[in-house]
Amino acid sequence: MEPIKGKHILIVEDDAEIAMLEQDYLDINGFSSRLLTSGAEAVPAILSGDYDLVLLDLMLPDKNGYDICREVRNRTNIPILMVTARGESADKIRGLGLGADDYIAKPFDPAELVARIHSHLARYNRLTASAVPCAEEEIRIRTLRILPNRWKVFRGDTEIRFPNREFELLTFLARHPDRVFSKEELFERIWGYEYVGESATVTVHIGRIREKIEEDPQNPTIIETVWGAGYRMNS
Repeated sequence: MEPIKGKHILIVEDDAEIAMLEQDYLDINGFSSRLLTSGAEAVPAILSGDYDLVLLDLMLPDKNGYDICREVRNRTNIPILMVTARGESADKIRGLGLGADDYIAKPFDPAELVARIHSHLARYNRLTASAVPCAEEEIRIRTLRILPNRWKVFRGDTEIRFPNREFELLTFLARHPDRVFSKEELFERIWGYEYVGESATVTVHIGRIREKIEEDPQNPTIIETVWGAGYRMNS
């Protein structure tokens, strides 16, 4: 497991009982945290660079989690884990579609929450570590140029920004062209914890990637859906 000493978590939550539970478990597991109860305060805090991960409540009194995620996602790559009382798939899909990395519904098992935080931080650490200057790696898929060591993607001469999970998913598929991966396998490879029957996470992230790299996202040719099997990156 990646070291967590000094990792600082921002909690944006207006339910005092839930916030106390989150902070207690984070403290027990070696994290430090700051609590905000106002959505309006969340955006500048997230963009400050002071935090390693955000636990973002969906329903806040002044500015909801959707709007916060939409506003910050193209300006920071830190993991965003949405926490909400809603369990409907539509809510999850919307949050993921705005760039959240993951979603956990209340009431949740605190041990599962901590495990997910560990998973997201570990993978984010590996991604940022790969951005340290070293021998340049370049992956070319049609008009795409992926530079994993620099965390950059170009379509022609235009750079396209990808949040960390989208970037990792795109890079993984590009490193294994012409091979079909099921949603379950991609979830396990990229998110790193046991798949629990939700295919929306992979589906939404694939959809967001297609919007950025495909000429026609509704008729994709780079990332192809293999019906009944999964997804394939066509070389």
